[in-house]
Amino acid sequence: MKKFLVISLLLVISLVIVAAELVIYTSDSFAGGIGKVIAPKFEKVYKCKVKMISFGSMGDVLARIIAEKNSPKADVVIGLNPQQLQKAIKEGVLEKYRPVNSKNIVYKSLVTDYGTVYDYGALAMIYNVEKIKNPPRSFKDLLKPEYKGKIVLIDPRTSSTGLTFLMWTIAAFGEDDAMEYWKQLKNNVLMFTSGWSAAFKMIETGEADIIVSYATDGAYSMYKYGSIKYMPVIFEEGAYVLEEYASIVKGAKNLALARSFLEFILTPDFQKEVPLNQWMMPVINVELPEVFKYVPTFKKILKVKPDVNDRIDEVLKKWEKAVIG
Repeated sequence: MKKFLVISLLLVISLVIVAAELVIYTSDSFAGGIGKVIAPKFEKVYKCKVKMISFGSMGDVLARIIAEKNSPKADVVIGLNPQQLQKAIKEGVLEKYRPVNSKNIVYKSLVTDYGTVYDYGALAMIYNVEKIKNPPRSFKDLLKPEYKGKIVLIDPRTSSTGLTFLMWTIAAFGEDDAMEYWKQLKNNVLMFTSGWSAAFKMIETGEADIIVSYATDGAYSMYKYGSIKYMPVIFEEGAYVLEEYASIVKGAKNLALARSFLEFILTPDFQKEVPLNQWMMPVINVELPEVFKYVPTFKKILKVKPDVNDRIDEVLKKWEKAVIG
């Protein structure tokens, strides 16, 4: 009888472990890319299920988490940029947690209490070398008549990449002058997509010749095509670096599993997948693929004033007024 009870108890424990499910909210690009690679790894190590739900862009993801504030359905959110992270903190939708593995992060300035950085990369304009023979080298170059209708940008209200590009212009010009710049730039823009994936698809299909993306896209082009078809340009004004964060949702039903996931993303098992799946830079020391020698270097990094991150809704309204009217 005692042996039967022990076996029954072990069976119950086994079923509980198997039934554990980590719910992650993220963007389409993460879920459709590196998410497919790292989720099985985490499931194998922690004997659980990972349910990855994407809502298009990270702006949509953040809006969903805020809407579910009083009845959270996600355990982890992954893909927040610094501005979105700050907004999520102000909204009170994140759980405070600093992983033990944060000690592995190369740049200690990226360590925070509410978000765990898992990659970073400089923004760049990328252009199709087969179509653009005289590429833009500065923000002001984008205003030239020759680029009219050839540029696709990303809506900063819905996309992490789009918001970061807006921050880049503010860092380059200052807030007020950046809005004046946008009033001119919109005239050359073919369209604004809701997210990065849609913009990149447009340059791949030939609908766009120039888009905002990342400095690693030259490495991506070499890796996929054997030549650099999509050339990245970091503007003369200086580079702007984006970091992406994962956080625990406040009220997460699987808190222990969520903490384990944040520890996991700072291990070599996760980080070695970042370069060829995220096309970003890993945050711990792992060996980079050979094609990453095609990633351009930069000497100057631009930053926005700290208060800009605290006023992101106000800044976006200014952008709307400048671009939409």
